[in-house]
Amino acid sequence: MKNKLLISKKAHLILPSHRILDAASEAAKGLTKIGSTLKGIGPTYMDKTGRNGLRAGDIISPSFTEKYHFLKKKHKDLLTIYNFPYDIEGQEKEWFEGIEEIRKFGIIDSEIYINQQLTEGKKVLAEGHKAQCSILILVPIPM
Repeated sequence: MKNKLLISKKAHLILPSHRILDAASEAAKGLTKIGSTLKGIGPTYMDKTGRNGLRAGDIISPSFTEKYHFLKKKHKDLLTIYNFPYDIEGQEKEWFEGIEEIRKFGIIDSEIYINQQLTEGKKVLAEGHKAQCSILILVPIPM
């Protein structure tokens, strides 16, 4: 599968601190909580829209570790507003092992690749979060 599954450089990574932020935010809501999956999707999306999240393409950058620690510090600063116990460092070993697995896949400029495949008449299966709207990020529409 690793030779067939390709990952967009623009795909955002869910950090251990995203999951903790999700749990802290949900716990702070008390009875008004929304029933989050606690997977860190909301905080990851906030970083995405704030243009400061980590992307799959960052893992092949020499400054990846620096970027990771910068974002982790930002998240730890945010966590100070919650009275919520957490252990980011306890989750990092498994997370970094996962990053090493992701490095084994093809990490590509998806918008270029998808357009090339479509130009060649090939079929493409592109998956985004819940298969909605995320695809618009992958395939720019020529004007």
